[in-house]
Amino acid sequence: MGRRIAIVGAGISGLTSAVVLRELGYEPHVFAEKPAESSTSGAAAAIWYPYDAVPEELAVAWGMFTYGRLLDLLTEPDAGVSLIEFRSFSRTDTISPPVWTAALGARHLERDELLAPYKSGYTMRVPLMDANLYLPYLRGRAGEITYGVKLDRLEDVDRDFDLIVNCTGFGARALVNDPELEPHRGQVAIVEPVRLPYAFVCDEDPLTYVIPRRDDCVLGGCNDNLESIDETITTRIVDECTRVLDVPLRLKGSRAGIRPYRKCGVRVETEVLHDGRRVIHNYGHGGAGFSLSWGCAHKVAELVNSR
Repeated sequence: MGRRIAIVGAGISGLTSAVVLRELGYEPHVFAEKPAESSTSGAAAAIWYPYDAVPEELAVAWGMFTYGRLLDLLTEPDAGVSLIEFRSFSRTDTISPPVWTAALGARHLERDELLAPYKSGYTMRVPLMDANLYLPYLRGRAGEITYGVKLDRLEDVDRDFDLIVNCTGFGARALVNDPELEPHRGQVAIVEPVRLPYAFVCDEDPLTYVIPRRDDCVLGGCNDNLESIDETITTRIVDECTRVLDVPLRLKGSRAGIRPYRKCGVRVETEVLHDGRRVIHNYGHGGAGFSLSWGCAHKVAELVNSR
């Protein structure tokens, strides 16, 4: 196999796969319709937590590998990675940290640590990737990238590449005819910075999260099948977060994207195309694309090296 590899898709999975392959001495060339900032990755809150991805055992394993790589990036000032306290709240029930979070020091929250609308919760420290900084950082390490490329099939990739990595997210449903992919759409509101010493989520209806970043704050959320920004959802998100935080919030804008949830599980595996070339699929991460990115990229590298 040659050293040149075509990567289709320039979102978080494509860029991270390119970085890992370059670290191993390969020459990846990323092809995509548009930059990551204009894709689902650009709309992500990008806090580390394996969310909306199956099977759990693989998601946790890939997520923990990613956690370690993100810790290594804390010393890279341009990477936009930081550690933040992350609290998970419940409005109705007593919730406990998942077993796998014990390795991260997760603990139950005390009553005086809960925001007024919530009845229980747990906390741990996790990496936060500021997508405004993190995506350009990865792009700078990814190698050659060509935008404006729309493929009807993977066989249309130039024959100069004898190996292809498919990181097309929800686009894989049409590109490789994968009916297992479901469009779990997310929408966020971007507001002026909020002085909150932690990020939090309440994964109950309505899904609510607040992720403070350096220059703004990401509010969520939703997980439905709408195809474009719905300003009524934006209003609902801002109103709910205002109620929970009990502070005024100034809206800067809205973002939306399709979480590529795959019913039978994240797909990281090899397939042989009709033209005899190998393709390594890396998609179906649901809402955990950032959280699984390094783990899945290293699995891609293992498959590349397996021949």
